[in-house]
Amino acid sequence: MTVHDRERYQRYASRFADVLIRHDGRLLAADEQVDVVEGRWDHDKSIIMSFKDRAAFDTWAHSPEYQEISKDRVAATDGVVLVASGVG
Repeated sequence: MTVHDRERYQRYASRFADVLIRHDGRLLAADEQVDVVEGRWDHDKSIIMSFKDRAAFDTWAHSPEYQEISKDRVAATDGVVLVASGVG
């Protein structure tokens, strides 16, 4: 993701972990200095999370708690959200 409003993103980030943990999600990596080995990456931050399955991710992503805090992330960043299955 590319952060263009640090203050608003920080407000999101300060509440993110509590909401993630309540939904049994795990933060595996959050890096603002990603080492691009091949190709092109136009963003300044990458985040990798883990959930037990797609249903758990969907429950977290659509929960009232996450919907409330994600307003700040959406307003403060540009980027994509990807879901990869079958890892681990």
